[in-house]
Amino acid sequence: MRKRIRAGDHDAFGDLFDAYARSVYNHAYRLTGEWTLAEEVVSLTFLDAWRLRERVDEEGGSLRPWLLGIATNVTRNTRRAARRHSAAVARLPRDEAVRDFADEVAGRLDDAARLTVVRTALAKLRRGEREVLALCVWSGLDYRAAAEALGVPVGTVRSRLSRARTKLAKHLEPPAARGQTSGDRGTAVGPLRERNR
Repeated sequence: MRKRIRAGDHDAFGDLFDAYARSVYNHAYRLTGEWTLAEEVVSLTFLDAWRLRERVDEEGGSLRPWLLGIATNVTRNTRRAARRHSAAVARLPRDEAVRDFADEVAGRLDDAARLTVVRTALAKLRRGEREVLALCVWSGLDYRAAAEALGVPVGTVRSRLSRARTKLAKHLEPPAARGQTSGDRGTAVGPLRERNR
């Protein structure tokens, strides 16, 4: 058989594979601990055995030790290549995660809708109320400073601000859902009494 393998006899090599593939696989699995990698080692081992067939001595016993030696080297090279690949991948710059901007767009649309409601509500205020609201709430002035800025008494600032807040609260309330009753919900959802006819 050794002579036939050295000569490149395909049938002899097929017999060699049939005789020792399981043994090579078991050896590779013990070295790697992974069945898929062990299968790859078997393939590469027999590929190398075919390539190195002329180095087989014509005399000798079983070719199993020769194949297991090749399998050991193939496993070592495969692991080395895997380590190099992992190291190379680790050196690559990380891709920045692409943000999902759907929530941001939805938030902007909600903000735009809310801003439209606020602008509409502000437009319903009197000019003096808007001015007091702008000075006291948005600019952070106290009543005395707002009164000085507008040239009005402090009491006027307080009353305008109070009216502005009340009107805004009324205009910014979400509309009641159709079919809902306001007030006592207990009555609306209470048990129905059947009438005797």
